[in-house]
Amino acid sequence: MTAPMRSPGSSAGSSKSATGERTVGFGLSSEARNLHWLLTNLVEEVPGLLSVAVVSSDGLLLLSSDPARNNEQAVDNSSGPRGSSADLATIVSGLGSLCIGAGKLMDAGAVKQTVVAMEEGSLFVMSISDGSLLGVHATPDCDMSVVAYHMALFVGRAGHVLTPELRSELRQSMESVR
Repeated sequence: MTAPMRSPGSSAGSSKSATGERTVGFGLSSEARNLHWLLTNLVEEVPGLLSVAVVSSDGLLLLSSDPARNNEQAVDNSSGPRGSSADLATIVSGLGSLCIGAGKLMDAGAVKQTVVAMEEGSLFVMSISDGSLLGVHATPDCDMSVVAYHMALFVGRAGHVLTPELRSELRQSMESVR
């Protein structure tokens, strides 16, 4: 069994929830906080990322690079791209479904990654686990190989901890921020 991932300072301010589960800040479990930390690292380490979203198999936003959704802070989106994390989640879900259908029709197996290169940006979608997807909206001049590499690292680290219980917790936390 793999030891749980730890983020810096993850033990500070921890308490037990009503179910006896250890929670850390914002009422989230340490596993949920670790996923937030992994997403923050992805955004901070990879130049050119505009928006990142983790989407469940049923199209719900689980995790977002939008600080207002993750940290309950106010954000001015007027200077950012039109593709907010919620918009990105919708696009990722639709594109993921389309590619899964294409893979089935072509007898090509599971879809691992989808890349859409546009004049003014790039869209990357990668399977995480159990139908969950990682979506990234990046600048047109991003290094696609660097983005894909760091997405694969995120997927490798997050895939084994993204359990049904954790997906449910993340969904509830995103709904409470709305």
